[in-house]
Amino acid sequence: MRIILEEMRAWAKLFFKQDDSIFACVAEELKDLSGSSLKNVLQAWCQASSQPIILFIDEIDSLVGDTLISVLRQLRAGYPNRPHAFPQSACLVGVRDVRDYRIWSEVDQAMVLGGSAFNIKAESLTLPNFSLEQVRDLYLQHTKETGQKFTDEAIEYAFYLTQGQPWLVNALAYQACFRDVTDYTLPITKAVIERAKETLIQRRDTHIDVLVDRLSEPRVRDIIDAIMSGSGEEADFKIDDVQYVRDLGLVTSKRLEIANPIYQEIIPRELSYTKQESIVQQTSWYLRKDGLLDVPKFLEAFTQFYRENSDVWLEKFAYKESGPHLLLMAFLQRVINGGGKIHREYALGRGRVDLLIQWLTQHIVIELKVKRGKTTIEKGLEQTADYMDVNSATEGHLVVFDRKTDKSWDERIFRQEHAIGKYQITVWGM
Repeated sequence: MRIILEEMRAWAKLFFKQDDSIFACVAEELKDLSGSSLKNVLQAWCQASSQPIILFIDEIDSLVGDTLISVLRQLRAGYPNRPHAFPQSACLVGVRDVRDYRIWSEVDQAMVLGGSAFNIKAESLTLPNFSLEQVRDLYLQHTKETGQKFTDEAIEYAFYLTQGQPWLVNALAYQACFRDVTDYTLPITKAVIERAKETLIQRRDTHIDVLVDRLSEPRVRDIIDAIMSGSGEEADFKIDDVQYVRDLGLVTSKRLEIANPIYQEIIPRELSYTKQESIVQQTSWYLRKDGLLDVPKFLEAFTQFYRENSDVWLEKFAYKESGPHLLLMAFLQRVINGGGKIHREYALGRGRVDLLIQWLTQHIVIELKVKRGKTTIEKGLEQTADYMDVNSATEGHLVVFDRKTDKSWDERIFRQEHAIGKYQITVWGM
């Protein structure tokens, strides 16, 4: 609270040099802080002002515990005195609706709901994702100012990658226009947008850093872990937790799936980053003489790696359910970083993770599943064939992880060849 009041005084000095009332009031309160110091300062300021005051508090949810409860309760206590002795309106800006706050109070040794601490809310205003047309309009403003054009394919691809998430829409175009293609006579193409996406992911700007930090929260981890492995249903989670991950923008509003393809790339990369950095693999080990990827050789190497290391490595993963998937993706990322692309698809209840590897002329499907019964492989083969058909795949593999510890490795590890329609699919048991 002392920091909050001192910040208020510093900004007031900067912008209201002719009015000393706020400075004196803050100085007085700082001598003897109480549970109503913020309310007292706002009250004195409003009483001294000839005009009503509107208060914006940005990043309100960066406050935690009893400090947040205190701020909300003081705003509630001053509310009846508007506008002559308290701000006429207060706007609390954050990633969640104040009514959704569940705040642990050390003083009360209990969970306090945001609504009970602040039950005077008039309206919640949310910033929705942009539509395709809004993204197009935004990018055309750049064209109007500079003459640099976006191809229709680039605009549509930018929308696909971001699903209209406002920060990503802007960051993607900024990287493309002001970093990657600074000659305004050259157009922004789909290939430029793709390159900008990879840069954003690898650079880890503040927005992405904050996103990754949220993944360590237990109620976020439980849901994202289930989405990553494709297991579970929405009914398995608390409504408050589901709403929380939606408010954070991590998942879509309609169903529990990752909000956009960029987040789908970021999340597994970040969750397996430390593992990926410690895995020693080289792309050249898995290239054939014609430069194409030798996927069977790669999966044989991963099978041996998984057999030797999974017990120790999976124990270190906070994401227990999706641990095997993350380990394979970390192993794969080290190899594909040499010149290919990995596209990932996963969502709650799908029971699988789809990986599409693009390498030169190859379109390789690798389907990941956890063995959950006698029909796992049968269903997995059908799903792999369907995914191969959608992506015109040249090769298909089904990887089945058996998490039962009562089986020996010799029982869990196998390789089988199956013909499903026109497709030949290799099944790898682990």
